[in-house]
Amino acid sequence: MSEKTRYSDAELEEFRQIINEKLEKAYRDYDLLKASIMNTDGNDVTDTSPTFKVLEEGASTLSKEEAGQLAQRQMKFIQHLQAALVRIENKTYGICRETGKLIPKERLRAVPHATLGIDAKEDGKRK
Repeated sequence: MSEKTRYSDAELEEFRQIINEKLEKAYRDYDLLKASIMNTDGNDVTDTSPTFKVLEEGASTLSKEEAGQLAQRQMKFIQHLQAALVRIENKTYGICRETGKLIPKERLRAVPHATLGIDAKEDGKRK
């Protein structure tokens, strides 16, 4: 029997569901981060005492910077998941871009946006 070159439509559908669930959560997390950056939750320093206001503003700025970085990472994750959905549509999902072999299902369930098999990923780290 020859080696499989792509996942079946049923298997791709399973991965689509996994990715859609992760996308939903990723969008929720992104919205929370965006809200914290814009301070839409109403948790501002305007109601704190003047003694702590300077410290609060410094902490607020730092946490906004951190939230901004996290939001950027979250958007990148969302984009990777969306690209994985495109690969499902093209029926190229789960194929290692280095070796052309199928990425094991276990890896795709853990990292559904993966484009490299473990071997190719490890080789890339060594270079």
